[in-house]
Amino acid sequence: MEIVRCQPTIGAEIRGLDLSRPLPQADFAAMYDALLEHKVIFFRDQQMTVEQQIAFGEQFGPLETNPFRPQGEGKPELQIVHVDKDNPVLSTDVWHADLTFRTKPTKFTILRCVEMPAYGGDTVWADMCAAYDGLSDALREFVTGLGAVHDFKNFRILYKGDPLRLQQLEDAFPNPTHPVVITHPETRRRVLFVNRQFTLRIVGLADDESRSLLEILYAQTSVPEYQFRLQWQPGTVAIWDNRSCQHYAVNDYYPHTRHMERVAVAGDAEPGFDAAAQPTGPYASINRVHAFEGLR
Repeated sequence: MEIVRCQPTIGAEIRGLDLSRPLPQADFAAMYDALLEHKVIFFRDQQMTVEQQIAFGEQFGPLETNPFRPQGEGKPELQIVHVDKDNPVLSTDVWHADLTFRTKPTKFTILRCVEMPAYGGDTVWADMCAAYDGLSDALREFVTGLGAVHDFKNFRILYKGDPLRLQQLEDAFPNPTHPVVITHPETRRRVLFVNRQFTLRIVGLADDESRSLLEILYAQTSVPEYQFRLQWQPGTVAIWDNRSCQHYAVNDYYPHTRHMERVAVAGDAEPGFDAAAQPTGPYASINRVHAFEGLR
């Protein structure tokens, strides 16, 4: 097994593993540590069946289903991400972390490339630990302890003509409040945890204040020093830690075909407000009030 770092803080290629077979415990542990450290890892030339991809994902924990994505026939854990001239991109070309509209957002995502156009179709990830660290001291202090409301807003267009189904989904996924800054439960790094696709507003701020602050925080994903970009090939498998990075699927290949197959590990904890991460400066009291309001 070989780990090849791609960027200073995010992205690494793992060589020497065959993901179609159960991994020895030592190899899995080393790969898992690399995933936590690099946030995104990828493997080339993997020959896997759907069943093998699902089995590989289950080594990380129970798999989730995605109510908004086409599923493999008879395999609800498998999501089909297929784009062609008759099925254009739907909002994957927006910076996001997966399914933060859930109380327990996705833990890890495992994406396998089946078919790619001759050019284009890359995915870009942003290191949201570095994004947090890159804020000024005063802004880090201010946003730590604030809460933000999340919603499946980008998928609502799918149900414009079906208000009953939309109501069912709203009942199934009531808007959770997550911290603007979470503490990663394993690495203990602080992570900027708002994203353009699913975040609605910051609790306790006026609408114009919330929009302005969110735009400043969203802009952190566009800093090149925080990014890693993967050029896919059929047989490439990527895994990312949804708790510590965001991603953007570059939409530069339409109307050509891009076919990916995805499984994702279900979140096992709600990203709550960590007492150890609370600010202690002049904004501490107001931020704690906002955090409390968001959880009521």
